[in-house]
Amino acid sequence: MTSETVNVVGRRVRSGVSHTLLVIVALIFLVPLVWAVSTSLKPADEVFTATPHLFGSKIQWSNYKDAFSYAPFGRYFLNSAFVAVAGTLVVVSASSLSAYAFARLKFRGRESLFVLFLGTLMVPQEVLIVPMYWLMQSLGWVDSYWALILPWAFTAFGTFLLRQFFLTVPSELEEAARVDGCGPFGSFFRIMLPLARPAIAVLTVFTFISFWGSFLWPLIIVNSVESKGTVPLGLAQFSGQAGTQWNLMMAASVLAMIPTVLLVVLLQKHLVRGLLVTGLGGR
Repeated sequence: MTSETVNVVGRRVRSGVSHTLLVIVALIFLVPLVWAVSTSLKPADEVFTATPHLFGSKIQWSNYKDAFSYAPFGRYFLNSAFVAVAGTLVVVSASSLSAYAFARLKFRGRESLFVLFLGTLMVPQEVLIVPMYWLMQSLGWVDSYWALILPWAFTAFGTFLLRQFFLTVPSELEEAARVDGCGPFGSFFRIMLPLARPAIAVLTVFTFISFWGSFLWPLIIVNSVESKGTVPLGLAQFSGQAGTQWNLMMAASVLAMIPTVLLVVLLQKHLVRGLLVTGLGGR
């Protein structure tokens, strides 16, 4: 057996072992999801049994309908969709502009300001809850959509992510745009933004999931849960003094996962490329 044949066999063995490990890890991560789906289809008296079963005595699709009648879950979905979409648009817009400024525009104190801006990532959200609530109260935004969207729409994460991508774009492209008469804004909208679609896709998914799954801040700032509550607050409504409706909660949880899964599937092509290039250093 030649050395080349041994190398080929070795690569195939390593590839087979790697794929086997990946399949095992994927199955481990899928177990909670499969169990949530199966629980959402069980009768209420069969959720907890002495001997756990993947499926109940019957498939109870009515749990999904009952979840919407138990609580105004349709309203929670609309509220979360509005907050997540609006918050994502604000984050992407603000982050792309600030990232372009930090990556391409030359101004005094740029690096120091960027380091200071990144320092805000070290402050936990829980530390900011009280001062942020006081600010919202002074503005009269408590129990409003403004309070759900704006306080967390200007973070350094998106700026850092897009800045790293903008640094990888060759400066010759901007120089050619300036020769054609484009100013900074023209270069940004005509050159940078089209090239940054993979990075923007990554930021869009992360931001949407963050807004969609946020629980602590809506719990504190929202008083009118039935009218302005979001999906995480809606899921909490299935637990009360009469107990927890686990089958209905699981049904609502499965429905709550659908928007984020669809978003990832729609942006999958851009996500793969975006994750590969956003972490690279630039010029």
